[in-house]
Amino acid sequence: MIILVLIVLVASLLQTSTGYGFSIIGTPFLLLIYPVHTAIQINIILSICLSAFMIFKIRKEVDNSLLIRLIKGSIMGLVLGIFVYLYLDIRVLKMIVGALILVLTVLIIFKLTMDRTRNKDFLTGGISGLLTTSIGVPGPPMLLYFSGAGIDKTTLRSTTLAYYLFVYFASLVMQISFGGTSKEAWVSSFLAMLPLFAGILLGQLLFKWISQKTFRIITYVILIFTGIYLLVTSF
Repeated sequence: MIILVLIVLVASLLQTSTGYGFSIIGTPFLLLIYPVHTAIQINIILSICLSAFMIFKIRKEVDNSLLIRLIKGSIMGLVLGIFVYLYLDIRVLKMIVGALILVLTVLIIFKLTMDRTRNKDFLTGGISGLLTTSIGVPGPPMLLYFSGAGIDKTTLRSTTLAYYLFVYFASLVMQISFGGTSKEAWVSSFLAMLPLFAGILLGQLLFKWISQKTFRIITYVILIFTGIYLLVTSF
C-alpha cells in the first residue's frame, strides 16, 4: 500500500507539472507489485481520473487541430494493441517498455529534432494508441515527437492530457470487453485516489515555480533507472 501511494504521488506530480510521466513512471513500478493486467488497468483508471480533473482547468490551452489528428491516428493503434495486451508474455512486455524508455531518453538527451507534419501527427497517435491498449503507456512516442518538434510546455501539457482522456477511456473499454477486469484493480485505484489528487495539486504549484530544465533532469534520471531495471528483471 505504501509503495502504491508513493508511485501514484510521484507519477501524478510529474504528469500534472510536465504533461507526461504518469504512465512512464507508474506502469513499470506497478508491474513490480501487481499482475500485468491489473497493473495496466490501475494505471489507466487513475490516468482517466487525472486527465478528467485537469482538462477543465487547461482546456483553453489545447491545440484542437493537433488533438483531432492524434485521436484519428490512435483508432487503428488501439485495435492492434488489444491483441498484444491479451497474448504477449509479461517478460516480453517489460523488455519492450524498458528498451523503449531507454531509447526515448537517449534521443531526447541528445536533442533529436524533427519537423511536425499532418502525417507524423497521425503516426504518433497510432503508435501511442497501440501502446495504450497493450501496455498502458501512451506517452513515449508523444514525448519524443513533441520534444523533437519543439512544442512549448503549455501546449504539450494541455494537448496530451486531452488526448489521454480519450485514448485511456477507449482503451479501458476495450480491455474490459475483451479481457475482463478484476476487483483488485478497482479497489487499488480507489485507495490511490488521495495520493493522486495530492500529486495533482503539488504538480500545479511546481508547474508555475520550477523551471522546465529541472523537470527534464529529474525525468531523465527516473526514466533511465526505470528502463534499466525493467530490462534487467525481464531476463
